[in-house]
Amino acid sequence: MTLEQQLSEQPTSKENDEKEVLVQANHIKKYFPIKGGILKRTVGHVKAVDDVSVEIKKGETFGLVGESGSGKSTLGRVILRLLQPTEGEILFEGSDISLLSNRELRNYRKNMQIVFQDPFASLNTKMSVGELIEEPLLVQTSATRSERKEKCIELLEKVGMRASDRMKYPHEFSGGQRQRISIARALALNPKFIICDEPVSALDVSIQAQVLNLMADLQEEFNLTYLFIAHDLSVVKHISDRVAVMYLGRIAEVAPKKAIYDNPLHPYTQALLSSVPQTDVHRRREKIHLSGDFPSPSDPPSGCGFRTRCPLAHDMCIVERPELTDMGDGHYVACHLYDGTHT
Repeated sequence: MTLEQQLSEQPTSKENDEKEVLVQANHIKKYFPIKGGILKRTVGHVKAVDDVSVEIKKGETFGLVGESGSGKSTLGRVILRLLQPTEGEILFEGSDISLLSNRELRNYRKNMQIVFQDPFASLNTKMSVGELIEEPLLVQTSATRSERKEKCIELLEKVGMRASDRMKYPHEFSGGQRQRISIARALALNPKFIICDEPVSALDVSIQAQVLNLMADLQEEFNLTYLFIAHDLSVVKHISDRVAVMYLGRIAEVAPKKAIYDNPLHPYTQALLSSVPQTDVHRRREKIHLSGDFPSPSDPPSGCGFRTRCPLAHDMCIVERPELTDMGDGHYVACHLYDGTHT
């Protein structure tokens, strides 16, 4: 049975456009220096994120997809301020947090959490489950020992674990159970915003469906906002309200999920969707094979970053980088095919 068949369709908000913006990233750049020579001088930069702007509304799940190396995980870490942006601003509930010190960020940390891809790597194997979940409460609150224990048990039961599991250690659990523990820890401080960095990619398909449905249930119960990062488009389809497609550190297309999946406009989005297995024979897409290799973020092509692999590239794509064009109904695409320059 496929993941699509196992997932229950989660309802999405029909009033998404009217929701208040919770997180906004404006013109974010994140460049990593390349050192060379005996003196280790900076000889170039890896442009992991290159002028990206996104806004995430309260209560929604904003999906972020793209190939490995596209910059989606880096963008998530910059938004959370685990990485300092090279340029740009990050607004959380209207307040700029991009230049705050670690001490000043402490109050915001309670409202912004992350669930990592590999739960075994993100959980300290020398700490019990109870210690792992209670640690944020110990650092950020004045809760007593009994209050922390009570909260830990409550969270474990919320994610489908037993109260007795708090005495065990991460190595005693399966991958899916460890991810449930990671989710419980992320919920410990009652956050408003959680970044989910490929949280199910390391799990079996049957377990993926369980964890995704759990996350959807928790979102409804606690009024959570998710930034859901993934490379699997079938996963993003079932959990997201809106989807952004990244390529080489830039946003190629962003739209409500129905528009992205039913009417993809960018050639890269079309190629990605053509690779998704379809169980419905009447809706199967023609497979699009991209030529060439994924360009290096340290030496991106001039103009449009996708032009070296795009079957529809033309002269303008070589000299000018396309900006996002508003196609209506919240659908934006960065491609010269739609900005009036392609004749």
